[in-house]
Amino acid sequence: MDVFQHPDYYLLDELLSDEHKMVRDATRDWVKRSVSPIIEDYAQRAAFPEHLVKEMGEVGLFGPYIPEEYGGPGLDHISYGLMMQEVERGDSGIRSTCSVQSSLVMFPIYAYGSEEQKQRFLPKLATGEYLGSFGLTEPNFGSNPGGMTTSFKDAGDHVILNGAKMWISNAPFCHVAVVWAKNEEGRIKGLIVERGMEGFTTPETHNKWSLRASATGELVFDNVKVPKANILPGRDGLGAPLSCLDSARFGIAWGAIGAAMDCYDAALRYSKERIQFGKPIAGFQLQQKKLAEMITEITKAQLLTFRLGQLKNEGRASSAQISMAKRNNVDMAIHIAREARQMLGGMGITGDFSIMRHMMNLESVITYEGTHDIHLLITGLDITGENAFV
Repeated sequence: MDVFQHPDYYLLDELLSDEHKMVRDATRDWVKRSVSPIIEDYAQRAAFPEHLVKEMGEVGLFGPYIPEEYGGPGLDHISYGLMMQEVERGDSGIRSTCSVQSSLVMFPIYAYGSEEQKQRFLPKLATGEYLGSFGLTEPNFGSNPGGMTTSFKDAGDHVILNGAKMWISNAPFCHVAVVWAKNEEGRIKGLIVERGMEGFTTPETHNKWSLRASATGELVFDNVKVPKANILPGRDGLGAPLSCLDSARFGIAWGAIGAAMDCYDAALRYSKERIQFGKPIAGFQLQQKKLAEMITEITKAQLLTFRLGQLKNEGRASSAQISMAKRNNVDMAIHIAREARQMLGGMGITGDFSIMRHMMNLESVITYEGTHDIHLLITGLDITGENAFV
């Protein structure tokens, strides 16, 4: 039974609007009802709960900030963040599905797509009728996406796409993929590739110890004919996919707090019930130290993301600010998961508790959408003006 209670040590709820709290609570109710009862089983089996996709669409988790005219609820970015916090409290893999759909598929179509593309794809993505994926990372190009080799050539009313993308969330089940590739002049452009196009395959990645309830795979293009009408016209260059990653990283910064909250809540509850040496382990100094440090770091992360959400709503959040929040909050969450695991002793490694699953998931979250070290260098570049990447 999911008895989670979220910590709010600095009374941040008082800063949220009624709409923010309503959205958050509705998402939390959905997680308790639909995710928590099944997620351990799916993670143990390394299976993707595909039936949740339609439910996620029904509760508005796909493209929360997309305007109503394109099928979204038209919420603000703090609402989006709170939703991702609650979903990742359930599982990072399920939040990954939401992040990819919202920030990496719907966002670029909304921001850079033609009106016809918006009308055609966004409503179906919003409801979960379509599941999307995002193709940027390649086998030989991760932190350096500008070196990509996936490319396309002009062939009249269509282009011929060749190449491969790797570590792609949602790939095995996706109906559409927003793929970034170079044209014959070497300029990066976004293309909407659809399931069923000849030469387009999505082999699944197996043997993962992390994000086991998330579907991961490849996007492989073997002379795929893509209509020119499927090329995103609004923006090209590396800045286009990187702007999508900003949106995803924003959601991750909030989501990681959810994972940390769940680990803290489980550890706090366990510490009050577990008796050793004649009293609850919550009464021992070292356990109190762990719990006090957990709630301190969670509170700091909450304040960081709330202010970032305000800046995002105002259109003033910079890429470097988003990088700082993603890096800090995921690092915070993974440390809390490890400390909470220790507090539960041997029970901490079992599927009776969510902690070990969160810990394994966060090992992926700390790497994807920009690694821990890359985000450090982004901050370094921003404050010094010196580029340490080259």
